Order: sequence, then structure tokens, then C-alpha cells
Amino acid sequence: FSAEQEAQALRKAMKGLGTDEDAIIETLTKLNISQRQQVLITYKSTIGRDLIDDLKSELSGNFEKVIVGLMTPTTMYDVHELRRALKGAGTDEGCLIEILASRTNGEIRHINENYKIQYGSSLEDDIVSDTSSMFRRVLVSLATGNRDEGTFVDEALAQQDAQCLYEAGEKRWGTDEVQFMSILCTRNRCHLLRVFDVYRGIANKDITESIKSEMSGDLEDALLAVVKCMRNKPAYFAERLYKSMKGLGTDDSTLIRVMVSRSEIDMLYIRREFLAMYGKSLHSFIKGDCSGDYRKVLLRLCGG
Repeated sequence: FSAEQEAQALRKAMKGLGTDEDAIIETLTKLNISQRQQVLITYKSTIGRDLIDDLKSELSGNFEKVIVGLMTPTTMYDVHELRRALKGAGTDEGCLIEILASRTNGEIRHINENYKIQYGSSLEDDIVSDTSSMFRRVLVSLATGNRDEGTFVDEALAQQDAQCLYEAGEKRWGTDEVQFMSILCTRNRCHLLRVFDVYRGIANKDITESIKSEMSGDLEDALLAVVKCMRNKPAYFAERLYKSMKGLGTDDSTLIRVMVSRSEIDMLYIRREFLAMYGKSLHSFIKGDCSGDYRKVLLRLCGG
């Protein structure tokens, strides 16, 4: 890998009349995120121009969004997406849920630090001012990045947690959402998987069915996302991708965000889950749903 060679190849693809989109796709998708960052710096030092500015001026639409996303460091990409979800036209609740429910404590801490530096306000304050009621409390809890990340399962506590969840929902009239939040947003993954098993025995139904019948709207979506991420994160992302493309129209912002943010983390697993869950490959879904350079670059990322 030579950062200088790649920087020159990108400059060549954009210089003069017309843009060689294929060369840009080829160059950027064969590199990993840290190599792309090296190219970014080398481009500026050897060519004296800002690579992202050049890309933005040459490209447009969803294709531009994917390429700029690929050039953005992982944490900053999440930061920008959260900010867009909070400060754009209307709130993109799905984006807030997806990022906050799926990232690790370390990732959330980095997001919080960079968000504050970038925008001068804390992520928590922006969540509080832009969302409401119980949904707001769940997001704030997830945004503290304070989940137990150990692997210890306290059997007595697991029994107690499952009973608490049952009594907070199925067993009573109305729902005690705080109980759901305090258990689902703080306990470690191994412990929660045990809690879900015990819960099924007590309630005779899966925890996800109870959440669906007890809650609605954004709160339901947020707690379901937490459960799904605990059980199988790649399957959660496979479902996000499927929903972004199925039916009429495409939810491009979700499609782009998942493809860009997971391309180097668990794309192979996401592809496997997608095929298992929907009987069609992610590749064929993207092919049928997108077109042009946008399709080309997403298919390269899908190739992972």
C-alpha cells in the first residue's frame, strides 16, 4: 500500500473534464479505514488540496454520501449521523436507536467526547432537547455507555430480573417501563441472554413479544433493538438493511449508514444472517434496489 500512489490515482480520477467514478470506487473500496485516513493526509501534503472537498465537488447524491462516509473516521461518522438525526429536519429516531443500541461502551465514550468537541454541546443535552418521555430516558441511558461489559451471570439475579420484567409488563395493567429500561440498558450480554431464557419460562412468550404488546412507537423500537443487539448484532443489522430496501422506495440514509459503518466490522456475518433470514442475498437485494455508481460502491462494500 502506498498512500502517495493512491492519492495521485484519486487526483487523476478527478482532474480535468469529467470524473472517473470507477477509479474512485476502485481505489477507496480496496483500502481499509486507516489506509483511507493516510491517503487523506498524503493528498493534502503532496497535492495541497483537501480530498473530501474535492470529492464533494465532483460527486453528488447518495454516491457522494457513501464516498464521504468511507473517508470519515469511524467515530466521527457516528457523530455526524447522530447530529443529523437530532438537528436535521425532524428527528431520525431510527438512526439514534441503531447507533446507541449497537455500539460498545468504548465506542459510545469516544462518540460523546468527539460530539462535544465538534458541536460544543453534549450528545445527552441534544437528545434531551430533541426527544421526550420514556424514549428520551432510554436513549440517555444508552448514551452514557455504562453497560456492564463483563460475562458473569448471576443466576439468582437473572431469575429476579426475569420476574421483575414479567411483573412490570405482562402481569399488571399498564407497564412499568422504568424496570424494562434499568434491566435492559445496564446488564451485561451473557446475563441478559439468561434473563431472556428464564423470562420465556415464566411468561410463556418471548421477551420481544412482550415488548411489542406492552409498548409502542419509538420506545418499543428502542427496547427491541437492545434485545436484538444482545442476541445477534449482525442479524439486527441484516434486518435494518432489509427494511431499508423492501417495499416502495429506499431508506437511503439507513442503507448507507449500515453499509459504511459495518463494512469492516461484521459485513460477512451480516450477509450470512441476511441470507438465512430472507432467503435472498444482500448482494441481490442491493442490485435490485439501487442503480449507477451508488449501486456499484455498495456492492463493493457488500463484498466486504
